[in-house]
Parts: sequence; structure tokens; C-alpha cells
Amino acid sequence: MALTDPLGDMLTRIRNGQRARKDSVLSPASKLRARVLDVLQREGYIRGYSEEQMGPAAGIRIELKYFEGQPAIQHVARVSKPGRRVYSGSQELPRVRNGLGITIVSTPKGVLSDAEAREQNVGGEVLAEVF
Repeated sequence: MALTDPLGDMLTRIRNGQRARKDSVLSPASKLRARVLDVLQREGYIRGYSEEQMGPAAGIRIELKYFEGQPAIQHVARVSKPGRRVYSGSQELPRVRNGLGITIVSTPKGVLSDAEAREQNVGGEVLAEVF
């Protein structure tokens, strides 16, 4: 079965893994997924990730993070979807929970959090929101 939204699939695996209190989840690998995981790790939402084999294809093992028994990621949602792409300039980037959460943005300078994109004065496709 072909995936129409691979990034949305990875975010759903993370959401489901944290609801089931898993230590880690496995997802197929891609460069975009790895860059999004870099942002999540920099911002402290996951412990880390590593590449490993998933049968014939490469996969990513994502180590989930918990704080006092609660998942570090309370909410994760895909903003820009295959049927409706959402773009935003650097000054119009949405703030999640009045700055307590992050927005993940794909920019010409790479995949960045909303704060990093504002600092570098670049906009782009709004991929997801996390808090």
C-alpha cells in the first residue's frame, strides 16, 4: 500500500506510541522525516532517533520521551496536507499555545522550528504543530 502522506504517518506513529506508553516506535526512513526528527530532538520532544533496517528498506527507530509519567508530546498535528498545502511568511508563522509549543516549517534553509525561522527571517511550508 502506498502512503499519500508519509510525514503524517510518522507523526501518527509517534502519537499512537506515546498513548500506548511505548519506549520507541519504528517508521520508514526518509530525509524529510529525519530533518523533522532533528527539530523535535533539538526542542526536547523526543530523546533521539537512529537508523536501522526494516526488512529490505531502511527505517528510523524513534525514542519517545516522558516527563513524570506523561508524554513530552501532548499534541501533534499535521498542518499542511497533500490536499491542502499551507505556506507562511516569517512574520506570519502561527504561534502554538502562545509560544509554549512549536510549529515545524520547511524552509529554503532546511526544516526549522518557528522560532528558528523567525530568527533567520525565512518562511515556508508549515508542516506540523507540536506541544
